[in-house]
Amino acid sequence: NRKPGFNNWLLFSAMTEAFLYATGGPGDPMRIDYALRQHEQWYLGDGTYGDGPEFHADYYNAYVIHPMLTDVLDAVRGRDPEWDRMRDERQLHRLARAAEIQERMIAPDGSWPVLGRSICYRCGAFQTLAQAALLRLLPASLAPAQVRCALSAAIGRTLGRAESWRDDGFLRIGLAGHQPSLGEPYITTGSVYLAAFVFLPLGLPPSDPFWSTPDAPWTSVRAFDLGHDIMADHAYREG
Repeated sequence: NRKPGFNNWLLFSAMTEAFLYATGGPGDPMRIDYALRQHEQWYLGDGTYGDGPEFHADYYNAYVIHPMLTDVLDAVRGRDPEWDRMRDERQLHRLARAAEIQERMIAPDGSWPVLGRSICYRCGAFQTLAQAALLRLLPASLAPAQVRCALSAAIGRTLGRAESWRDDGFLRIGLAGHQPSLGEPYITTGSVYLAAFVFLPLGLPPSDPFWSTPDAPWTSVRAFDLGHDIMADHAYREG
């Protein structure tokens, strides 16, 4: 009986209905279509969506928007030509660009900009990059091994700190340690486990190049630590 926020919350109802479709139930196409169309209106360019009508400098494109848009469109694939075009011609390309941007945000030491709400989800901030790896949708500019190494560095920077864990083994609220002031009213011991989304590539078999190829430096390591002559980055444009 609660009205959803006019933001990424619309995707939660779409995910529920898409699940019903995927399991043979009576999914509601209106809830799905409303969420998809509204996020299409909120698309800002270069693989980035507004969380509602305005841009927010946070990681909700990674926590919710890209992963859920992609999952919804995958779950309803073949049910509507317009939804299929949205998936194949737009969303998968936007996801790849968002993953490319995310890889470039991971510093050589595994840190990244401390921006926006829900930062206590720690390395879950790279869910989009992890999902693109799982779905084998990484752009050509990213080798799977460099993504593996970048994500591993982000994991180590956050989950690898002893201060991040309580004596009973549960995660504490924080980003890289016990930092309760980074919390939000909705952040609890349970919700910080959204950090686990970084482990999505565990769904790939051991033979996949993500796991089987040798370690490789990610973009910021190549640029700052190794001084490689790397290719310039350019915005993604549609049409």
